[in-house]
Amino acid sequence: MMHLDSDSVAARIHAQNIAPGRTDAQAPRPGGSAYLGGFRAPALETVRVALVGLGERSSVQLEQLKLIPHAEVVGLCDLRLDALQQAAAICVADSLQLFCGEEGYERMLTELKPDVVIISTSWETHAPMAIAAMEHGAHALVEVPLGTTLEELWRVVDTAERTQKHCMMLENCCYGRDELMFLNMVRRGLLGELLHAEAAYIHDLRHQMQSEADWRAAHFAARNGNLYPTHGLGPVAQYMSIARGEDMFDRLVSFSSPAVGRAAYAEEHLEAEHPLNGMNFRCGDINTTLIKTRKGRTIVVQWDETSPRPYNRKNLIQGTAGTLAGFPTRIAGAGVNDGSEWSLDAESLYAQHEHPLRKRLGAIAEQSDSHRDGMNYIVLARAIDGLHRGEPLDQNVYEGALWSAVSPLSEKSVHEGGAPQLFPDFTRGDWKNTAPLGIVE
Repeated sequence: MMHLDSDSVAARIHAQNIAPGRTDAQAPRPGGSAYLGGFRAPALETVRVALVGLGERSSVQLEQLKLIPHAEVVGLCDLRLDALQQAAAICVADSLQLFCGEEGYERMLTELKPDVVIISTSWETHAPMAIAAMEHGAHALVEVPLGTTLEELWRVVDTAERTQKHCMMLENCCYGRDELMFLNMVRRGLLGELLHAEAAYIHDLRHQMQSEADWRAAHFAARNGNLYPTHGLGPVAQYMSIARGEDMFDRLVSFSSPAVGRAAYAEEHLEAEHPLNGMNFRCGDINTTLIKTRKGRTIVVQWDETSPRPYNRKNLIQGTAGTLAGFPTRIAGAGVNDGSEWSLDAESLYAQHEHPLRKRLGAIAEQSDSHRDGMNYIVLARAIDGLHRGEPLDQNVYEGALWSAVSPLSEKSVHEGGAPQLFPDFTRGDWKNTAPLGIVE
């Protein structure tokens, strides 16, 4: 398993994200590779699952995998023996194998040969581990983000196309109750022609600085931009069918506020000798990024894990006939009113427009997942079901790469005083012939 100290993480990420990125949208696809939009892998009667990185998220995943049909956990991998033992106690499976230490991940892939690997490690290891999984014949399900640099996002895409393996970023917020309902309403045409969206991840996580496992600190010290864009961006990109036949990200500009909140928190709450006290945090407390699509639509994406603000993903989608927004759930226009004020009758919206997937899985999802209304269960259940049935997954590798690319592009824009940055086309133009995500029954 990859293990890097914070200084090397900071140096690598800073150097790669500020250097010119690869933006050759129409570079020829390497020989022997094939486009994966709508890709169907051979069906698996039983999906043999291995997990790497056994933190808080993995303990929840293990409980949920026990409830998902056709899933069998066969391998666990972590640097820490105590984490392995705690996770193994959740599984209680005779076929389970444990892999520990620096070389544990490579041994697990080689010896166990799982069907799919769930990767829940620190950000800078996501892309290398996904690439290794696919090279060893496994599909990869990767916690957000899919990668931290444009170079490694291209390597992930190229590896997936060459190996013909799924590489899906586990963007759980696409499966929130409101997000699924909004997708259903957009597909029904209730908002008219889509014009604008607002997305965010605003979540005060300064308390994580008190944990010995705060590996994010290296990123905040090395980088300055939107480091965590996909929770808010993924759902609105799906509403707009970005990279799926209808539209595509074109360019962005990005600005960050001063970086003051983390240093102030460390000084107030951590011991004077704590390694985070005195650290030079480069990353602005709040970043605001504006995306322009090829159809001329606009998307505002904000990120703030440092300020004393209530949790918010915004989740706003606006069209010629109405607007939907989250936090709280509300609607304007769209036949509900004249659009001059918000209607806050969320229960009426759920009764009329609940997504059929939520109707089918909502009860078990909420029982198995206290985190944000069951979305973690549904994202795993959908991915496992797709592998079992041999059907396309709800998010393809290009979407994961595109949504994650906001981070390095925003960093470069901030570094250049807000200069526009062009998005690479990871599909090499094939997005135009890719079907939008439908309403899964």
